[in-house]
Amino acid sequence: MSGRPDPSRAGFDDRLDERKAKAGRWKAAFLAAASLAVVSLAVLVLSIVDDAFGYVVIRYAVNPAELTDGRELAELTDGELLELLQAQAPARRLRALEREAPLAGRGHDELLSLIEAEILKPEIAAAYSLAESLFDKRRIVEESKAEFPDGYLSFRSWLSPSFLGSSLNAKPLSTGVLTAIKGTFLTILVAMATALPLGVAAAVWLEEYARDNWLNRLIQASIYNLAGVPSIVYGMLGLAVFVRLLAPLSSGAVFGLAAEGMEANGRTVLAAGLTLALLVLPVIVISTQEALKAIPSTLRASSLALGATRWQTVWHHVLPASAGRVMTGAVLALSRAIGETAPLVVVGASTFLTQDPTGIFSPFTTLPIQIYQWTSRPQPEFRHLAAAAIITLLGLMLILNAFAIVARQKARAKGNPS
Repeated sequence: MSGRPDPSRAGFDDRLDERKAKAGRWKAAFLAAASLAVVSLAVLVLSIVDDAFGYVVIRYAVNPAELTDGRELAELTDGELLELLQAQAPARRLRALEREAPLAGRGHDELLSLIEAEILKPEIAAAYSLAESLFDKRRIVEESKAEFPDGYLSFRSWLSPSFLGSSLNAKPLSTGVLTAIKGTFLTILVAMATALPLGVAAAVWLEEYARDNWLNRLIQASIYNLAGVPSIVYGMLGLAVFVRLLAPLSSGAVFGLAAEGMEANGRTVLAAGLTLALLVLPVIVISTQEALKAIPSTLRASSLALGATRWQTVWHHVLPASAGRVMTGAVLALSRAIGETAPLVVVGASTFLTQDPTGIFSPFTTLPIQIYQWTSRPQPEFRHLAAAAIITLLGLMLILNAFAIVARQKARAKGNPS
């Protein structure tokens, strides 16, 4: 009996081999998909970096060597730079600059920047990518000498401290993203400060207090549907409600805080932040509900058995235990909000703003809006500026997400002290 083959065992082995082969095929498919995703992401990042650095050919309205008898401008003393500026710059511009701040009190780097902007007036004649600059330098040098004999070839990092610290202007060589960074921070701050408490409160009510009836089921279905609504629809809603209907409130006119010299039309940081809050609110509600569902019912029963009220149970036990998962939803909502463009265009984000936003009632622009505006320009230098702004946006997202992740870990540790 023991030497005979078991028919059922043979069938089991065949099925097992078939299942292992199928698992191997799926594993290979998953690995191929993950590899493709990583390669695509790497290509995208490299293409952005490729445009953020490279050689540029700069032409000046006035030859710098003619002003300094062959000396480098950086070698001149502050007094010599000031004399040069006073001798060459138009009197009208000197008076305007003097009103802003005394020229004699300005530093060496600032005087150099003024001479460049007011006298030399550089313009970009040609710009090259990083790959061209590294692997085709000889052609670039020959081409620049042939086509731009009066130009200066230099390697430029479009992403620089001056780019991050300068406000927006119309000159590619001196413009920066500080205005857009401030607008992005303020907009995201308003959005998350509004959406996070409202979303958590709505999820707590739906999960802990609401009865299972047709009205609450309708509300729940509506929230799931709203999470998939295109962002442009939220932009139209924000335009109708926050920009037009509530213009006195969103512009600050009702409080006497409207931005000076600006029409109280509601196209402000507050209106944009509230619009983004509506956009991410369903995401926060759904993720918070899932976090609350993950908490064992025994925790609630134990608290109630010891005499705690339902609110005390939720506030002191359920919410602290689910705080880590709630913050995960907040991170997802933050990541979506910071990259949105369509709703902000609808509610009136400026594509060119010369004054930095100073509060929630100020006109605004954001990094995605600025990237969109630069990529739509035909001049090649704006493509390089857009690449530098994209890297800045990615860095800003990483920083904000890092803060959110740290807050999530602290909340998780507080909710699970063991």
